[in-house]
Amino acid sequence: MALKTFSSAKELMGSGYKPRTAREALAGEILGRMKDHRAKGYSIDESMAFLFPRTIIESEVLESLVAALLGGSHILLFGPSGTGKTSLAKELWTLFPKEVYAVKGCPVQDDPMSVVDPDYYRRVPCCPSCESRFGTPGMDFDPSNIDPSKVPVSVIRLKEGYGLARVQGSSEVFPDNLTGVYNLHKLEELGDPTSPLVLEPGKLLQANRGLLLVDEVGKLPLGTQNVLLQALQEGIVTPAKSRETFPAGFVAITTSNLRDLDAINEPLNDRLSNIYMDYIKDHLKNRSIIEVSLSPGSKNVMVPEIYMHAAVFVVEAWRDLSVDIPELSEVGSNRTILDTISRSVAFAEIADEVSVSRESFEKGVRDALYGRIRARGGDSFLRNEEIVREFLLGNMELSIERGFRMYWCTFFRRELDSSVSRAEKLARSLSSGTVPVGGDGDALRRFILSMERMRGPNSEEQAVSKVASIMNSMKDFGCRE
Repeated sequence: MALKTFSSAKELMGSGYKPRTAREALAGEILGRMKDHRAKGYSIDESMAFLFPRTIIESEVLESLVAALLGGSHILLFGPSGTGKTSLAKELWTLFPKEVYAVKGCPVQDDPMSVVDPDYYRRVPCCPSCESRFGTPGMDFDPSNIDPSKVPVSVIRLKEGYGLARVQGSSEVFPDNLTGVYNLHKLEELGDPTSPLVLEPGKLLQANRGLLLVDEVGKLPLGTQNVLLQALQEGIVTPAKSRETFPAGFVAITTSNLRDLDAINEPLNDRLSNIYMDYIKDHLKNRSIIEVSLSPGSKNVMVPEIYMHAAVFVVEAWRDLSVDIPELSEVGSNRTILDTISRSVAFAEIADEVSVSRESFEKGVRDALYGRIRARGGDSFLRNEEIVREFLLGNMELSIERGFRMYWCTFFRRELDSSVSRAEKLARSLSSGTVPVGGDGDALRRFILSMERMRGPNSEEQAVSKVASIMNSMKDFGCRE
Protein backbone atom coordinates (compact mmCIF):
# COMPACT_ATOMS: atom_id res chain seq x y z
CA MET A 1 0.00 0.00 0.00
CA ALA A 2 1.43 3.37 -1.06
CA LEU A 3 2.05 5.89 1.70
CA LYS A 4 -0.13 8.99 1.86
CA THR A 5 1.49 12.30 1.05
CA PHE A 6 2.03 14.92 3.75
CA SER A 7 3.72 18.28 3.33
CA SER A 8 5.05 18.72 6.88
CA ALA A 9 5.92 16.82 10.03
CA LYS A 10 2.90 18.43 11.70
CA GLU A 11 0.52 16.80 9.22
CA LEU A 12 2.40 13.52 9.55
CA MET A 13 2.09 13.56 13.35
CA GLY A 14 -1.62 14.33 13.06
CA SER A 15 -2.13 11.21 10.94
CA GLY A 16 -1.08 8.96 13.83
CA TYR A 17 2.17 7.94 12.13
CA LYS A 18 4.46 5.76 14.27
CA PRO A 19 8.11 5.81 13.20
CA ARG A 20 10.04 2.53 12.93
CA THR A 21 13.72 1.74 12.77
CA ALA A 22 15.06 -0.34 9.88
CA ARG A 23 15.04 -3.43 12.11
CA GLU A 24 11.46 -2.83 13.17
CA ALA A 25 10.34 -2.20 9.58
CA LEU A 26 11.90 -5.48 8.37
CA ALA A 27 10.50 -7.46 11.30
CA GLY A 28 7.04 -5.99 10.70
CA GLU A 29 7.17 -6.93 7.01
CA ILE A 30 8.23 -10.50 7.83
CA LEU A 31 5.48 -11.00 10.39
CA GLY A 32 2.87 -9.39 8.14
CA ARG A 33 3.68 -11.59 5.17
CA MET A 34 3.82 -14.74 7.27
CA LYS A 35 0.48 -13.89 8.83
CA ASP A 36 -1.05 -13.49 5.36
CA HIS A 37 0.29 -16.85 4.22
CA ARG A 38 -0.83 -18.61 7.40
CA ALA A 39 -4.32 -17.18 6.88
CA LYS A 40 -4.35 -18.89 3.47
CA GLY A 41 -3.67 -22.26 5.09
CA TYR A 42 0.08 -22.56 4.58
CA SER A 43 2.31 -24.09 7.26
CA ILE A 44 4.94 -22.14 9.18
CA ASP A 45 7.74 -23.64 7.06
CA GLU A 46 5.89 -22.81 3.85
CA SER A 47 5.17 -19.28 5.05
CA MET A 48 8.86 -18.70 5.78
CA ALA A 49 9.91 -20.18 2.43
CA PHE A 50 7.61 -17.73 0.62
CA LEU A 51 9.70 -14.89 2.05
CA PHE A 52 12.67 -15.99 -0.08
CA PRO A 53 11.17 -17.62 -3.18
CA ARG A 54 14.37 -17.69 -5.24
CA THR A 55 16.68 -19.17 -2.61
CA ILE A 56 16.46 -22.84 -1.64
CA ILE A 57 17.77 -23.48 1.88
CA GLU A 58 17.12 -25.98 4.64
CA SER A 59 14.09 -25.29 6.84
CA GLU A 60 16.19 -25.20 10.02
CA VAL A 61 18.51 -22.55 8.54
CA LEU A 62 15.56 -20.52 7.32
CA GLU A 63 13.93 -20.65 10.75
CA SER A 64 17.15 -19.49 12.43
CA LEU A 65 17.50 -16.61 9.98
CA VAL A 66 13.90 -15.43 10.40
CA ALA A 67 14.17 -15.66 14.21
CA ALA A 68 17.42 -13.64 14.17
CA LEU A 69 15.87 -10.93 11.99
CA LEU A 70 12.76 -10.73 14.15
CA GLY A 71 15.06 -10.42 17.16
CA GLY A 72 16.73 -7.38 15.61
CA SER A 73 20.09 -9.00 14.89
CA HIS A 74 22.63 -8.21 12.23
CA ILE A 75 23.50 -11.33 10.25
CA LEU A 76 26.58 -13.27 9.16
CA LEU A 77 25.77 -16.00 6.61
CA PHE A 78 28.74 -18.34 6.36
CA GLY A 79 29.42 -21.68 4.73
CA PRO A 80 30.93 -23.34 1.66
CA SER A 81 31.13 -21.44 -1.59
CA GLY A 82 27.99 -21.55 -3.72
CA THR A 83 25.37 -22.37 -1.09
CA GLY A 84 23.17 -19.34 -1.86
CA LYS A 85 24.46 -16.89 0.77
CA THR A 86 24.69 -13.89 -1.54
CA SER A 87 21.41 -14.78 -3.22
CA LEU A 88 19.69 -14.87 0.17
CA ALA A 89 21.19 -11.53 1.18
CA LYS A 90 19.87 -9.92 -2.00
CA GLU A 91 16.42 -11.43 -1.47
CA LEU A 92 16.25 -9.69 1.89
CA TRP A 93 16.34 -6.39 0.03
CA THR A 94 13.44 -7.54 -2.14
CA LEU A 95 11.57 -8.27 1.08
CA PHE A 96 12.43 -4.96 2.75
CA PRO A 97 9.62 -2.30 2.73
CA LYS A 98 10.76 0.44 0.37
CA GLU A 99 8.52 3.49 0.89
CA VAL A 100 9.37 5.74 3.86
CA TYR A 101 8.73 9.25 5.09
CA ALA A 102 11.89 11.37 5.08
CA VAL A 103 12.88 14.96 5.81
CA LYS A 104 12.86 16.63 2.43
CA GLY A 105 16.42 17.50 1.40
CA CYS A 106 18.12 15.43 4.12
CA PRO A 107 21.36 13.86 2.82
CA VAL A 108 20.78 10.61 4.78
CA GLN A 109 16.96 10.39 4.52
CA ASP A 110 16.20 11.11 8.21
CA ASP A 111 12.76 10.17 9.55
CA PRO A 112 10.87 13.44 10.30
CA MET A 113 10.16 12.16 13.82
CA SER A 114 13.89 12.24 14.53
CA VAL A 115 13.60 16.03 14.24
CA VAL A 116 10.34 16.76 16.10
CA ASP A 117 9.67 13.83 18.46
CA PRO A 118 11.84 13.89 21.63
CA ASP A 119 11.22 10.21 22.40
CA TYR A 120 12.19 9.04 18.91
CA TYR A 121 15.11 11.49 18.82
CA ARG A 122 16.55 9.76 21.90
CA ARG A 123 16.37 6.43 20.06
CA VAL A 124 17.41 7.69 16.63
CA PRO A 125 18.91 11.21 16.56
CA CYS A 126 18.63 13.24 13.38
CA CYS A 127 21.72 14.06 11.38
CA PRO A 128 23.86 17.19 12.00
CA SER A 129 22.57 18.66 8.75
CA CYS A 130 18.97 18.56 10.02
CA GLU A 131 20.03 19.81 13.47
CA SER A 132 21.73 22.83 11.91
CA ARG A 133 18.88 23.37 9.48
CA PHE A 134 16.01 23.32 11.99
CA GLY A 135 17.69 24.07 15.33
CA THR A 136 18.60 27.39 16.93
CA PRO A 137 22.22 28.50 16.32
CA GLY A 138 24.37 28.40 19.44
CA MET A 139 21.96 26.17 21.37
CA ASP A 140 21.75 22.43 21.91
CA PHE A 141 19.28 20.79 19.60
CA ASP A 142 15.93 20.07 21.29
CA PRO A 143 13.16 18.42 19.23
CA SER A 144 10.51 19.75 21.60
CA ASN A 145 11.39 23.29 20.46
CA ILE A 146 11.06 22.52 16.75
CA ASP A 147 7.96 23.71 14.92
CA PRO A 148 6.70 20.57 13.08
CA SER A 149 5.00 22.72 10.46
CA LYS A 150 8.45 24.00 9.39
CA VAL A 151 9.86 20.51 8.74
CA PRO A 152 9.07 19.50 5.15
CA VAL A 153 8.24 15.84 4.51
CA SER A 154 8.47 13.72 1.38
CA VAL A 155 7.71 10.11 0.56
CA ILE A 156 10.79 8.47 -0.89
CA ARG A 157 11.38 5.00 -2.26
CA LEU A 158 14.50 3.44 -0.83
CA LYS A 159 16.96 2.36 -3.52
CA GLU A 160 20.65 1.75 -3.98
CA GLY A 161 22.52 4.66 -2.47
CA TYR A 162 19.44 5.73 -0.49
CA GLY A 163 18.59 2.94 1.93
CA LEU A 164 20.59 0.19 0.26
CA ALA A 165 24.36 -0.13 0.07
CA ARG A 166 26.45 -3.04 -1.15
CA VAL A 167 30.07 -3.67 -0.26
CA GLN A 168 32.22 -6.32 -1.93
CA GLY A 169 34.89 -7.31 0.56
CA SER A 170 38.45 -6.75 -0.61
CA SER A 171 41.71 -5.28 0.66
CA GLU A 172 40.98 -2.11 -1.35
CA VAL A 173 37.83 -1.13 0.59
CA PHE A 174 39.20 1.58 2.87
CA PRO A 175 37.43 3.15 5.87
CA ASP A 176 36.49 6.22 3.78
CA ASN A 177 34.47 3.95 1.49
CA LEU A 178 32.24 3.17 4.46
CA THR A 179 32.25 6.47 6.34
CA GLY A 180 32.11 8.89 3.42
CA VAL A 181 33.79 12.28 3.52
CA TYR A 182 33.03 15.93 4.13
CA ASN A 183 33.98 17.74 0.94
CA LEU A 184 35.86 20.76 2.28
CA HIS A 185 36.16 22.31 -1.17
CA LYS A 186 32.37 22.21 -1.56
CA LEU A 187 31.98 23.64 1.94
CA GLU A 188 34.29 26.53 1.07
CA GLU A 189 32.49 27.06 -2.24
CA LEU A 190 28.95 26.94 -0.82
CA GLY A 191 29.61 28.30 2.67
CA ASP A 192 26.70 26.21 3.94
CA PRO A 193 27.57 23.20 6.12
CA THR A 194 23.95 22.03 6.00
CA SER A 195 23.97 21.64 2.22
CA PRO A 196 23.62 18.00 1.15
CA LEU A 197 26.30 18.73 -1.45
CA VAL A 198 28.91 19.07 1.29
CA LEU A 199 28.51 15.53 2.61
CA GLU A 200 29.51 12.66 0.35
CA PRO A 201 27.87 9.73 2.15
CA GLY A 202 29.79 6.48 2.35
CA LYS A 203 28.21 3.04 2.24
CA LEU A 204 27.10 3.14 5.89
CA LEU A 205 25.19 6.39 5.48
CA GLN A 206 23.80 5.27 2.14
CA ALA A 207 22.32 2.29 3.97
CA ASN A 208 20.65 4.43 6.65
CA ARG A 209 17.05 3.25 7.27
CA GLY A 210 17.58 0.19 5.07
CA LEU A 211 20.01 -2.63 4.42
CA LEU A 212 23.79 -2.91 4.25
CA LEU A 213 24.91 -5.97 2.25
CA VAL A 214 28.57 -6.93 2.77
CA ASP A 215 29.81 -9.84 0.69
CA GLU A 216 32.97 -11.58 1.97
CA VAL A 217 33.21 -9.43 5.09
CA GLY A 218 36.41 -11.20 6.19
CA LYS A 219 38.24 -9.74 3.19
CA LEU A 220 37.79 -6.18 4.49
CA PRO A 221 40.93 -4.61 6.03
CA LEU A 222 40.96 -4.49 9.82
CA GLY A 223 40.53 -0.70 9.89
CA THR A 224 37.47 -0.94 7.68
CA GLN A 225 36.04 -3.69 9.84
CA ASN A 226 36.48 -1.44 12.89
CA VAL A 227 34.46 1.31 11.19
CA LEU A 228 31.68 -1.19 10.56
CA LEU A 229 31.92 -2.34 14.16
CA GLN A 230 31.42 1.19 15.47
CA ALA A 231 28.35 1.62 13.31
CA LEU A 232 26.86 -1.65 14.57
CA GLN A 233 27.71 -0.87 18.20
CA GLU A 234 26.67 2.76 18.37
CA GLY A 235 24.52 3.35 15.27
CA ILE A 236 26.67 6.32 14.23
CA VAL A 237 29.29 7.17 11.60
CA THR A 238 31.84 9.96 11.51
CA PRO A 239 32.70 10.90 7.91
CA ALA A 240 36.34 11.63 7.13
CA LYS A 241 37.35 15.29 7.59
CA SER A 242 34.20 15.89 9.65
CA ARG A 243 33.78 16.73 13.33
CA GLU A 244 30.18 15.56 13.28
CA THR A 245 28.66 12.13 13.69
CA PHE A 246 25.72 10.95 11.60
CA PRO A 247 23.07 8.33 12.41
CA ALA A 248 23.53 4.98 10.69
CA GLY A 249 20.50 2.84 11.45
CA PHE A 250 20.38 -0.18 9.18
CA VAL A 251 20.26 -3.97 9.15
CA ALA A 252 23.62 -5.47 8.17
CA ILE A 253 23.63 -8.72 6.20
CA THR A 254 27.16 -10.07 5.75
CA THR A 255 28.53 -13.23 4.16
CA SER A 256 31.73 -15.24 4.42
CA ASN A 257 33.23 -18.42 3.07
CA LEU A 258 34.63 -20.82 5.63
CA ARG A 259 38.27 -20.06 4.84
CA ASP A 260 37.83 -16.34 5.64
CA LEU A 261 36.10 -16.69 9.01
CA ASP A 262 39.33 -16.27 10.99
CA ALA A 263 39.92 -12.94 9.23
CA ILE A 264 36.76 -11.43 10.71
CA ASN A 265 37.53 -9.16 13.66
CA GLU A 266 36.29 -10.99 16.78
CA PRO A 267 34.41 -8.00 18.27
CA LEU A 268 32.73 -7.49 14.88
CA ASN A 269 31.78 -11.16 14.68
CA ASP A 270 30.28 -10.87 18.17
CA ARG A 271 27.88 -8.24 16.80
CA LEU A 272 26.64 -10.60 14.09
CA SER A 273 24.24 -13.50 14.46
CA ASN A 274 26.17 -16.36 12.84
CA ILE A 275 24.06 -18.62 10.59
CA TYR A 276 25.70 -21.58 8.87
CA MET A 277 24.54 -22.38 5.35
CA ASP A 278 25.70 -25.81 4.22
CA TYR A 279 24.97 -27.58 0.97
CA ILE A 280 21.45 -28.94 0.87
CA LYS A 281 21.24 -32.66 1.58
CA ASP A 282 17.76 -33.22 0.17
CA HIS A 283 17.97 -34.21 -3.51
CA LEU A 284 14.58 -32.81 -4.50
CA LYS A 285 15.45 -29.44 -2.98
CA ASN A 286 18.68 -29.41 -4.95
CA ARG A 287 16.67 -30.25 -8.06
CA SER A 288 14.36 -27.30 -7.34
CA ILE A 289 17.36 -24.94 -7.47
CA ILE A 290 17.29 -25.42 -11.24
CA GLU A 291 13.58 -24.62 -11.29
CA VAL A 292 13.82 -21.30 -9.47
CA SER A 293 17.10 -20.12 -10.97
CA LEU A 294 16.74 -20.98 -14.65
CA SER A 295 13.84 -19.75 -16.74
CA PRO A 296 11.86 -22.78 -17.93
CA GLY A 297 10.72 -22.49 -21.49
CA SER A 298 13.21 -19.73 -22.31
CA LYS A 299 14.94 -22.15 -24.65
CA ASN A 300 13.48 -24.24 -27.43
CA VAL A 301 15.70 -27.16 -26.40
CA MET A 302 14.19 -29.83 -24.17
CA VAL A 303 16.23 -31.02 -21.20
CA PRO A 304 14.89 -34.45 -20.20
CA GLU A 305 13.98 -34.65 -16.53
CA ILE A 306 16.24 -37.69 -16.23
CA TYR A 307 19.22 -35.50 -17.10
CA MET A 308 18.02 -32.78 -14.73
CA HIS A 309 18.20 -35.25 -11.86
CA ALA A 310 21.47 -36.70 -13.16
CA ALA A 311 23.09 -33.26 -13.13
CA VAL A 312 22.15 -32.85 -9.48
CA PHE A 313 23.37 -36.35 -8.61
CA VAL A 314 26.77 -35.59 -10.19
CA VAL A 315 27.30 -32.50 -8.02
CA GLU A 316 25.96 -34.24 -4.90
CA ALA A 317 28.45 -37.09 -5.49
CA TRP A 318 31.26 -34.53 -5.72
CA ARG A 319 30.20 -32.98 -2.43
CA ASP A 320 30.32 -36.40 -0.80
CA LEU A 321 34.00 -36.67 -1.72
CA SER A 322 34.87 -33.73 0.57
CA VAL A 323 37.88 -32.81 -1.57
CA ASP A 324 39.93 -30.44 0.58
CA ILE A 325 41.59 -28.47 -2.21
CA PRO A 326 40.80 -24.71 -2.25
CA GLU A 327 40.97 -24.54 -6.05
CA LEU A 328 38.19 -27.14 -6.24
CA SER A 329 35.84 -25.61 -3.66
CA GLU A 330 33.51 -24.20 -6.35
CA VAL A 331 33.05 -27.53 -8.14
CA GLY A 332 30.35 -28.61 -5.69
CA SER A 333 28.48 -25.30 -5.62
CA ASN A 334 24.87 -24.61 -6.53
CA ARG A 335 26.25 -22.59 -9.43
CA THR A 336 27.75 -25.77 -10.87
CA ILE A 337 24.32 -27.44 -10.86
CA LEU A 338 22.96 -24.55 -12.91
CA ASP A 339 25.97 -24.54 -15.22
CA THR A 340 25.53 -28.23 -16.08
CA ILE A 341 22.08 -27.51 -17.50
CA SER A 342 22.98 -24.23 -19.22
CA ARG A 343 26.00 -25.76 -20.92
CA SER A 344 24.16 -28.93 -21.89
CA VAL A 345 21.55 -26.77 -23.63
CA ALA A 346 24.33 -24.79 -25.31
CA PHE A 347 25.95 -27.95 -26.70
CA ALA A 348 22.52 -29.13 -27.90
CA GLU A 349 22.02 -25.81 -29.71
CA ILE A 350 25.43 -26.13 -31.35
CA ALA A 351 24.44 -29.61 -32.57
CA ASP A 352 21.01 -28.33 -33.67
CA GLU A 353 19.23 -30.75 -31.33
CA VAL A 354 15.60 -30.29 -30.30
CA SER A 355 16.38 -32.07 -27.04
CA VAL A 356 19.60 -32.56 -25.12
CA SER A 357 21.31 -35.75 -26.19
CA ARG A 358 23.42 -37.97 -23.97
CA GLU A 359 26.54 -36.60 -25.69
CA SER A 360 25.55 -32.96 -25.17
CA PHE A 361 24.65 -33.66 -21.55
CA GLU A 362 28.01 -35.29 -20.80
CA LYS A 363 29.86 -32.42 -22.48
CA GLY A 364 27.82 -29.91 -20.50
CA VAL A 365 28.54 -31.60 -17.18
CA ARG A 366 32.22 -31.97 -18.00
CA ASP A 367 32.65 -28.32 -18.94
CA ALA A 368 30.58 -27.10 -15.98
CA LEU A 369 32.83 -28.94 -13.53
CA TYR A 370 36.04 -27.99 -15.33
CA GLY A 371 34.88 -24.39 -15.51
CA ARG A 372 34.62 -24.21 -11.71
CA ILE A 373 38.26 -25.13 -11.14
CA ARG A 374 40.17 -22.07 -9.97
CA ALA A 375 43.32 -21.68 -12.03
CA ARG A 376 46.22 -20.89 -9.66
CA GLY A 377 48.95 -22.17 -11.94
CA GLY A 378 49.35 -24.34 -15.02
CA ASP A 379 50.52 -27.50 -13.29
CA SER A 380 48.05 -27.26 -10.41
CA PHE A 381 45.15 -26.68 -12.82
CA LEU A 382 46.10 -29.76 -14.84
CA ARG A 383 46.33 -31.87 -11.67
CA ASN A 384 42.93 -30.63 -10.48
CA GLU A 385 41.45 -31.21 -13.92
CA GLU A 386 42.68 -34.79 -13.72
CA ILE A 387 40.94 -35.21 -10.35
CA VAL A 388 37.67 -34.03 -11.85
CA ARG A 389 38.15 -36.18 -14.96
CA GLU A 390 38.65 -39.31 -12.86
CA PHE A 391 35.63 -38.39 -10.78
CA LEU A 392 33.46 -38.10 -13.90
CA LEU A 393 34.66 -41.44 -15.23
CA GLY A 394 33.47 -43.06 -12.03
CA ASN A 395 30.26 -41.09 -11.53
CA MET A 396 28.76 -39.90 -14.81
CA GLU A 397 27.18 -43.21 -15.77
CA LEU A 398 26.02 -43.84 -12.21
CA SER A 399 24.41 -40.40 -11.96
CA ILE A 400 22.47 -40.88 -15.20
CA GLU A 401 21.25 -44.28 -13.97
CA ARG A 402 20.17 -42.70 -10.68
CA GLY A 403 18.37 -39.95 -12.59
CA PHE A 404 16.55 -42.59 -14.63
CA ARG A 405 15.69 -44.61 -11.54
CA MET A 406 14.17 -41.60 -9.78
CA TYR A 407 12.10 -40.88 -12.88
CA TRP A 408 10.99 -44.47 -13.47
CA CYS A 409 10.29 -45.26 -9.84
CA THR A 410 8.12 -42.16 -9.48
CA PHE A 411 6.07 -43.45 -12.39
CA PHE A 412 6.16 -47.00 -10.95
CA ARG A 413 4.64 -45.92 -7.66
CA ARG A 414 2.30 -43.23 -8.98
CA GLU A 415 0.88 -44.91 -12.08
CA LEU A 416 1.58 -48.65 -11.74
CA ASP A 417 0.60 -48.98 -8.08
CA SER A 418 4.07 -50.47 -7.44
CA SER A 419 3.14 -53.57 -9.46
CA VAL A 420 6.34 -55.39 -10.40
CA SER A 421 4.65 -57.54 -13.06
CA ARG A 422 3.17 -54.48 -14.83
CA ALA A 423 6.53 -52.70 -14.66
CA GLU A 424 8.41 -55.67 -16.11
CA LYS A 425 5.92 -56.04 -18.96
CA LEU A 426 6.12 -52.33 -19.83
CA ALA A 427 9.92 -52.35 -19.59
CA ARG A 428 10.12 -55.23 -22.13
CA SER A 429 7.88 -53.34 -24.53
CA LEU A 430 10.23 -50.32 -24.37
CA SER A 431 13.08 -52.33 -25.92
CA SER A 432 12.11 -50.98 -29.33
CA GLY A 433 12.72 -47.43 -28.14
CA THR A 434 9.07 -46.44 -28.40
CA VAL A 435 6.21 -46.25 -25.92
CA PRO A 436 3.48 -48.82 -26.67
CA VAL A 437 -0.07 -47.65 -27.34
CA GLY A 438 -2.79 -48.50 -24.85
CA GLY A 439 -2.86 -49.59 -21.20
CA ASP A 440 0.23 -48.77 -19.18
CA GLY A 441 1.89 -47.40 -22.30
CA ASP A 442 -0.66 -44.60 -22.39
CA ALA A 443 -0.10 -44.03 -18.66
CA LEU A 444 3.64 -43.69 -19.30
CA ARG A 445 2.97 -41.30 -22.17
CA ARG A 446 0.81 -39.08 -19.93
CA PHE A 447 3.43 -39.20 -17.19
CA ILE A 448 6.22 -38.14 -19.57
CA LEU A 449 4.19 -35.22 -20.86
CA SER A 450 3.46 -34.10 -17.29
CA MET A 451 7.16 -34.17 -16.41
CA GLU A 452 8.81 -32.71 -19.49
CA ARG A 453 8.87 -29.18 -20.87
CA MET A 454 9.21 -28.66 -24.58
CA ARG A 455 8.08 -26.04 -27.06
CA GLY A 456 7.50 -26.00 -30.77
CA PRO A 457 5.74 -28.24 -33.32
CA ASN A 458 5.48 -31.98 -32.60
CA SER A 459 6.85 -31.33 -29.11
CA GLU A 460 4.74 -34.01 -27.42
CA GLU A 461 5.86 -36.76 -29.77
CA GLN A 462 9.48 -35.64 -29.52
CA ALA A 463 9.35 -35.58 -25.72
CA VAL A 464 7.90 -39.08 -25.50
CA SER A 465 10.34 -40.41 -28.09
CA LYS A 466 13.34 -38.84 -26.33
CA VAL A 467 12.49 -40.23 -22.91
CA ALA A 468 11.71 -43.65 -24.38
CA SER A 469 15.12 -43.76 -26.05
CA ILE A 470 16.84 -42.93 -22.75
CA MET A 471 14.84 -45.61 -20.97
CA ASN A 472 15.72 -48.12 -23.69
CA SER A 473 19.41 -47.65 -22.87
CA MET A 474 18.89 -48.63 -19.23
CA LYS A 475 19.36 -52.16 -17.98
CA ASP A 476 17.75 -52.23 -14.54
CA PHE A 477 14.12 -51.16 -14.15
CA GLY A 478 13.84 -52.37 -10.57
CA CYS A 479 12.47 -50.12 -7.82
CA ARG A 480 13.32 -50.88 -4.23
CA GLU A 481 10.93 -49.59 -1.62
